[in-house]
Amino acid sequence: MRGWWREIAGLVLPVACGGCGRQRTELCPSCEAALTGAGEGPRRVRPSPEPAGLPVVHAVAPYADAVRELLIAHKERGALTLARPLGGALAVAVEAAAGGTEGLVARPLLLVPVPSSRRSVRARGHDPTRRIALAAAARLRGAGRQARVVPVLRQRRHVADQAGLGARGRLANLSGALEVVPGGGRLLRAGKVVLVDDLMTTGASLAEAARALGDVHLPFIPGIPHGLPSGSAQRGFEQRAAAVIASSPASFEINRNSQGTWNVAGGER
Repeated sequence: MRGWWREIAGLVLPVACGGCGRQRTELCPSCEAALTGAGEGPRRVRPSPEPAGLPVVHAVAPYADAVRELLIAHKERGALTLARPLGGALAVAVEAAAGGTEGLVARPLLLVPVPSSRRSVRARGHDPTRRIALAAAARLRGAGRQARVVPVLRQRRHVADQAGLGARGRLANLSGALEVVPGGGRLLRAGKVVLVDDLMTTGASLAEAARALGDVHLPFIPGIPHGLPSGSAQRGFEQRAAAVIASSPASFEINRNSQGTWNVAGGER
């Protein structure tokens, strides 16, 4: 009910840009340019230290200034109309994470959002990552891609608030916290899986989500060699692709310094 009220209020009350506060527009051209990476395109990003098991992550913009304000406005201040442009930015990162456009029409993209806790969803009145993922999938379908959101991850134990925790603390807090819902493994076999989140800081959430996907027992599919006895359950797969809207500025610089140049979409994996 709270989420519906926010959406209705946004239609009748004066609006301001979620990034800079400019009046009479939910997203000004300057902030929109920042959100889409200011023409640089999506890049591979790496946190430092990089947690074990972190998949290859692509982001479109550094988490700073207007981009930071836009994500906070959507997540914490209920600026739900920002889900559409944020989803558009995530869609760009998803395409980069999936390895370009080749074969995407034949094989659907499965966007698996990193789940929020039920407590956070209740407090905010909405699930920001899932909302953005749905907008991203809609944008991809509008561009002719087969794409859908597959929310198969859930928290299986209490997770403390991540605010104020460093890289080690976040890893310890999230270790073993996620699992795939019953029957989720079968859904994951239907296409190319890309983990999605709005933001990457230490990489702990994405690493834990990748571990959970790797732990699931997938159904046996005849004709696909797995090296296991016929009819047996298959161990999960190595999750190598993830996409976020924003990542810390340092993660962009580390990538640039290690590569000698920006690693754009379709680059090293």
